[in-house]
Amino acid sequence: NFNDLKWDHLKNPSIENQLKIMEQKLTIIQKINNASLEISAVTSELDCEEERASQIANFLKGKVEKKERNLVIASMIVGAVGAITTEGLNNNPSTGKAGSLVAIGTALTEATLGVLILTNNKNIEFYHKRNTLGELWSGFPTSKTLPPSIWYYLNYQDAENRKTSLRNLLMKHWENFGQIEKSVKNKTNKVDEIYFGAGGKYTFDQLENRADMYDQIESYIYLMKQDLNRLSVEFEKFSLKNDAK
Repeated sequence: NFNDLKWDHLKNPSIENQLKIMEQKLTIIQKINNASLEISAVTSELDCEEERASQIANFLKGKVEKKERNLVIASMIVGAVGAITTEGLNNNPSTGKAGSLVAIGTALTEATLGVLILTNNKNIEFYHKRNTLGELWSGFPTSKTLPPSIWYYLNYQDAENRKTSLRNLLMKHWENFGQIEKSVKNKTNKVDEIYFGAGGKYTFDQLENRADMYDQIESYIYLMKQDLNRLSVEFEKFSLKNDAK
């Protein structure tokens, strides 16, 4: 390794050993740079998937809010017209019963519109063949959407210090904050496949939740870039220290 080459050069200084040290140093720097580029490429893809979900969520949310406004306006109009009609009929002794019927009809119509407002929750078909969420949740040995270096970093667990992996921390975060809903069936927890499968019909709330989960994955992967930067700085310090010798 790099340290062994340094010691060999100190014991037996030669141009050949010096060239080997330079070659090894460049190899290490190149690997750090390649890993950093992989992180940038992966986070860019994840960010695109996050934005795709967010944009469709906003579109769907606009549809829901527009329908809700129309229902509220309709309810207000029905209430006003019903009140005026009922008042007019009740003031006429010959049409008093009709006024009661109009009042009942108005109340039923307002109740129906109220139910429609409460149940106003449109959905849209949203599919994702490349699904990093599903891979993380399932904990596959390898990933089809993330490079091996990043997948290893997210799944690495320090057994000696009993530290859990970043992937496990992410799963616990999703569960603790209610981002993932589970249903118990035949004594087995079954995860909602809409997030972790190929896709399906999403509400705008679910699309926003999916976008949030992708944003959280990006944050965890950026931790790797910070570690690489620290590694690069420490390596440079080590190299300068040994070069001085």
